[in-house]
Amino acid sequence: MGSPLYDIRGLAHRYRGRQALRIERLVLERGGIVGVMGPNGSGKSTFLRLMGFIERPTSGEIRFEGRPAGPFAPEVRGRVALLPQEPFLLKRSVLENVVYGLRIRRVNGPLEERAAQALSFVGLDARRFARRPSEALSGGEAQRVALAARLALQPEVLLLDEPTASVDALSAQLIQEAALKAQRDWGTTLVVASHDAQWLYEVSDTVLHLLKGRVFGTGRENVLFGPWQRAPGGDRWEKPLADGQRLVVPPPPEADAAAVIDELRLLGGDGPRAMPWPTGHTLSGVITRLALEKTSGNVRICVLVSGIPFTVVLSPRQVEEQGLFPGRRAVLGYDADAIRWF
Repeated sequence: MGSPLYDIRGLAHRYRGRQALRIERLVLERGGIVGVMGPNGSGKSTFLRLMGFIERPTSGEIRFEGRPAGPFAPEVRGRVALLPQEPFLLKRSVLENVVYGLRIRRVNGPLEERAAQALSFVGLDARRFARRPSEALSGGEAQRVALAARLALQPEVLLLDEPTASVDALSAQLIQEAALKAQRDWGTTLVVASHDAQWLYEVSDTVLHLLKGRVFGTGRENVLFGPWQRAPGGDRWEKPLADGQRLVVPPPPEADAAAVIDELRLLGGDGPRAMPWPTGHTLSGVITRLALEKTSGNVRICVLVSGIPFTVVLSPRQVEEQGLFPGRRAVLGYDADAIRWF
């Protein structure tokens, strides 16, 4: 059995003394799709830059195919491509932007054909766009050209940092389709950081949840942020919600700690028809979407409670039996004593 594609050991990275990322051990295999999710500032971009060998970690090592590799090392150059959240285009034509990486890597052959193929992946016709200056592109077109420049390299690993965060709906769809086509046609390993949890779970083989620079779960956990306040008349704490509901928690280690709810129960419809819940801690909301998980075949149900999304995972049979659909009200039950702090 060969070495894993990535083997991360004792990794820590700091910016100006502040820890941005810490991963004791993480192994990623070749050819799959890895989703990375987490709130802003959780370390997603740092994680991708280190995986792309753009920066050197403060400590620890990243092994690529069993061998330690550093920034711009020959063994990874041209094989790993990173599309940052705000990609930079040269003030040149679309064609020159797409073939730039090929030229500096001294790739031989018909570069214009490689560029045309890469542009077609992202839904851009080379006959219309190749000679267009980069300054004349819309935001979505610029993002697609930046992706085409990475695809022209036919990389073994493609790292995407929020690739659809600030583009129009059409460009977002084409970017997603292009990345999946590269994985399907070339066996490219995809590592995608995104706030689009529904899409990540639909396409990913593995999902990593980053919080405060650490991998702490698979994204199924519900994470709630403070500030928390002491509840009147007891040793509980709480978070008052905008609609008058209260999220009850045990005493937090600090006022703005992150509360992690590992398991929520969907108790059924709102009101007296909801199933009883012995702990007495419930929240009422509206189902906003259902998404099928690629790996498990289960259904992720998003319930919006006073503007805060909560996730419950059920089997397709349970969804059918309970008649769940977007727009239906639902009651969630949780055990306050089982909440852990991060």
